Amino acid sequence: MTHAIGITDISAATTSLFFSLTSLAEAQGTSPGKYLRGIGQHEMSVPGDDEDIVTLAARAAAPIVERHGTKEIRTLVLATETGIDQSKAAGIYVHELLGLEHNARVVELKEACYSATAALQFALGIVARNPDEKVLVIASDIARYELDSSGEATQGAGALAMLVSADPAIMAIEPASGLFTENVHDFWRPNDRTTALVDGRFSVTVYLRAVTEAYDDYVRGGGAEFSSIARMCFHQPFTKMAAKAMQTLAKHAGAQSVASAVSSLEETMIHNRRLGNTYTASVYMGLLSLLENAELGAGERIGIFSYGSGAVAEFFAGTLVEGYREHVRPGALTAQLDARREIAYEEYRERHIRADRTGDYETRAEGKGPFRLAGVRESIRVYEKA
Repeated sequence: MTHAIGITDISAATTSLFFSLTSLAEAQGTSPGKYLRGIGQHEMSVPGDDEDIVTLAARAAAPIVERHGTKEIRTLVLATETGIDQSKAAGIYVHELLGLEHNARVVELKEACYSATAALQFALGIVARNPDEKVLVIASDIARYELDSSGEATQGAGALAMLVSADPAIMAIEPASGLFTENVHDFWRPNDRTTALVDGRFSVTVYLRAVTEAYDDYVRGGGAEFSSIARMCFHQPFTKMAAKAMQTLAKHAGAQSVASAVSSLEETMIHNRRLGNTYTASVYMGLLSLLENAELGAGERIGIFSYGSGAVAEFFAGTLVEGYREHVRPGALTAQLDARREIAYEEYRERHIRADRTGDYETRAEGKGPFRLAGVRESIRVYEKA
């Protein structure tokens, strides 16, 4: 018997603090419109002292584990480009915090902002081999750039978890997939740096080339025509990037109305405007925002474009399942966003500098989530339940 395979649950988390881009503009002596309208960003989530990619990942996945239990989850794949160790997968800490079974595999994937899509594709393959298994896919990142750099306004933090299974309750992933890879230096972070290097204009150029290349490969491989895709989600380093991508793709695909195609993205941008860039989680934050805020019907096809600098991209699609709304948690992430404490410019800069500390340290208890980073002791990261 052939089973549909896809997303059966989805949940997200963010940090306890945020910094307004209006405050950043005021401190820089520029117009807030540069950020609010120019790149389409309003806020950026900022981690507290005891928050990192592990606590965010565990917080995002906890509602899924609570709903579905642990017995059938035999694989956890954590995608991130802000890893905490050069050897040990951050997901192993998450595995312990969530109380998952010992008879499980855990691995971490890296390819800039793309790797959550690789994790999703790997999960589909695992479930196809054994439909009784479920795979927990988590994307978790904290986007940081140098203070006073061109990328500063596109920072952010968040995590998104998806449970992949046979007979999915939310979205069945279709088999066609379009791929694109090119060795470029539009964005990268060497081992000796805690913040990324980026060539912003070049990155936009590569991103837009990747959109059309991956889409064409998708269609050649049996994917749906543009006109049969009801909505689309794009990786959003900033929300205006998604608009640029849709405009480029709609023109390339011969859409009847490019303007209508661009306006159809609005519901995918609601969370990302407030989160900032969440790297690997970004495109799936857009999907979550769409599921929560758009009026969609069962059977409608959702296109997804995932991009990771360096560069790797993929275009694929899924169809919504009857009753999918019953399995989404509308308002859960919004409640977290609303509960964050706003920080002033001086505190934002002080925290940004402190995030580069090394060696052993203890953290202040200030996060709002159920898990916290207690500190680093003898070079070992210590996590605990809050």
